[in-house]
Amino acid sequence: MTAILPFSLSFLRRTPAPADDPAILASDLYTPLNLAENLDRFRADIAAYLKPKDVAQIEAAWQFSSEAHRGQFRTSGEPYVSHPLAVAGTLASWRLDPQALIAALLHDVMEDTEITKAQLSEHFGKVAAELVDGVSKLDRIENQSYEEAQAENFRKMLLAMARDVRVILIKLADRLHNMRTLDAVRPDKRRRIARETLEIYAPIANRLGLNNLYRELQELAFQHLYPIRYQVLVKAVRQARGNRREVVGKILDTIRKRLPAAGIDAEVLGREKHLYGIYRKMREKRLTFSQVLDIYGFRIIVKDAPACYLTLGVLHGLFKPVPGKFKDYIAIPKANGYQSLHTTLIGPFGTPVEVQIRTAGMNHVAESGVASHWLYKDEQAMSDLQQTTHKWLQSLIELQSASGNSAEFLEHVKVDLFPGEVYVFTPRGKILVLPRGATPVDFAYAVHTDIGNCCVACRINFESMPLRTELKNGDRVEIITALSASPNPSWLSYVATSKARAQIRHFLKTQQQEESAALGERLLGQALRTFGIPNGEIDDTAWESFLRGIAPKGKRQVLTEIGLGARLPAIVARRLLELRERQGPAEANNETEIRPAAAILIRGTEGVAVQLAKCCRPIPGDPIVGIIRKGQGLVVHINGCPLLARQRGERNDWVDVDWEAEVRGSFEVGLRTVVSNQRGVLAKIAAAIAEENSNILNVSMDDDGGQTTSLYFTLQVQNRAHLAGILRRIRRIPEVGRIYRIKN
Repeated sequence: MTAILPFSLSFLRRTPAPADDPAILASDLYTPLNLAENLDRFRADIAAYLKPKDVAQIEAAWQFSSEAHRGQFRTSGEPYVSHPLAVAGTLASWRLDPQALIAALLHDVMEDTEITKAQLSEHFGKVAAELVDGVSKLDRIENQSYEEAQAENFRKMLLAMARDVRVILIKLADRLHNMRTLDAVRPDKRRRIARETLEIYAPIANRLGLNNLYRELQELAFQHLYPIRYQVLVKAVRQARGNRREVVGKILDTIRKRLPAAGIDAEVLGREKHLYGIYRKMREKRLTFSQVLDIYGFRIIVKDAPACYLTLGVLHGLFKPVPGKFKDYIAIPKANGYQSLHTTLIGPFGTPVEVQIRTAGMNHVAESGVASHWLYKDEQAMSDLQQTTHKWLQSLIELQSASGNSAEFLEHVKVDLFPGEVYVFTPRGKILVLPRGATPVDFAYAVHTDIGNCCVACRINFESMPLRTELKNGDRVEIITALSASPNPSWLSYVATSKARAQIRHFLKTQQQEESAALGERLLGQALRTFGIPNGEIDDTAWESFLRGIAPKGKRQVLTEIGLGARLPAIVARRLLELRERQGPAEANNETEIRPAAAILIRGTEGVAVQLAKCCRPIPGDPIVGIIRKGQGLVVHINGCPLLARQRGERNDWVDVDWEAEVRGSFEVGLRTVVSNQRGVLAKIAAAIAEENSNILNVSMDDDGGQTTSLYFTLQVQNRAHLAGILRRIRRIPEVGRIYRIKN
């Protein structure tokens, strides 16, 4: 089978393969025999299910790739073109469409030659060009670290996957072949690639339901990341295989005889637990290899779902089931579309054996996941699988918009890929699948972002519970909301889903930017008044000139940076005035004369842009001073705070601040009270504080070793007058010796 290329290949560049690319030989179907034999096998495979005109297009892509990679070799010494052939071979085994196969054959040409996306689009169509672009790495920016570049590449790939799932299928086939021949790479790079596979690619394969690929990537990564541990387990499993062969054979024969007797037509297969699964179980449960008994299992494939449950009944009558080890993934499928019945039985001689029961359609979906859309047609199963996969892919778009940078986006995706699920119910009976360790906050964001942002409390199984409570299978969760509520930063310490984490961070970041911009405007206005601008305002022309000199930053972003302490307001004000004078010197007159500026008024409700220092805890009525701290904004201290004395050399960062005439809200203050050791004194002081309408946030004590004890209180007060009233009332208690406010 040949095809004549209707275009010139003169623009192709002959370059060696990238030095950091691991050697690639072939897929499981395309063994390293030689290039000609693998090509013949590939041609036979695609001819079996594609139309002749599609085969001709793929042949043209193969010739294009061969010419593009001529003279290039993998690290192993194999011709470079053996790699795209092997990747395309894996996709052919999944029965993928012609565009995906063309993209697989061409997926490295944009990275390794001077061929552009436009040229690929012209010769092979827009779809194939988009797929190639999705799997191609970005050019590394100067001064960009490897980690930053890698995070940016993952971000690009995952967002391309959200638009077309074939992008990640090509990338996973590419990674599989890299892993199969990782021996050609130096040890440090081998470990890095193996760890990356274990953390990113294997979980993605699992999330997409590509179970066979998921297991093999795990095994290969384990082999290269921990080679000694891998070899030890290989020997241990080989030895155990001989010891338990008789028991496993007896169980297999018994099941194969009993099922036909019960009128069930079934295929029974024995299987061995994967080495990485054994290793992970040993680590998580702190077991020795001899304590991991269920290294063997059986898979039973029947004709339909009712037969699955009939088979389960027969098995439970044949061997005793282990309580709590039954899982029904048919009624409640996993998030990746996986369906099966799981049960653990106690076989002869007390050997536990895991059994999976499923239909042929479920088995295809379990092994091929989203790829089974091309491989197997089961309308109901595939419809559900496509919906769940589509929802997850769209959630990547939401994560992208809520993430600040590529590293943060990658962190959120990693969280979302963690295995293990819990199934919980909404008040209306809808099932939600959440990762193990999820809390009601995760549940709220899973329902809707607005529900999460307004969440204030929850009921689990009709009982009020804390928001940090871990959810369990079968929990009924009800979220209580309030329109005035907003996400709490402490939620980040216990949420388990990437969506919740990303949305909380996005809300807090947006809130901080808004509050910082408002503060920055006030600080800049104060600085301008210092230079004699009465209203603290600058015309738009001066602002436009200023912004042209600082890259593509807007006025709001500059004000936010001032509020966060990243820019000094005095420097921005002086620059704005210089630009203003250039445009109209006659209007400026003597307005740049230095004048005293009015203080910034503190309301106490500015949010994260203005922070009251924890060291001295200022309250309304205290003499105060502000300090601009980079990344924190304006930090307010009591004038005379010991911390300020150590920062005299940073007076340029100081800002004149004062309290507004009417400040509303509650402020924390610390008190130390020295009392005589008598029964009931703590209750008397607490009652006195309550009578003054103050709330106790914290109380602790320190035995002075004699007749007295020091009691430490953290209270909420409105201002100094309110605090004075509390102190007067406490002093009236006879047991109180001394009382004073803690300012340090």
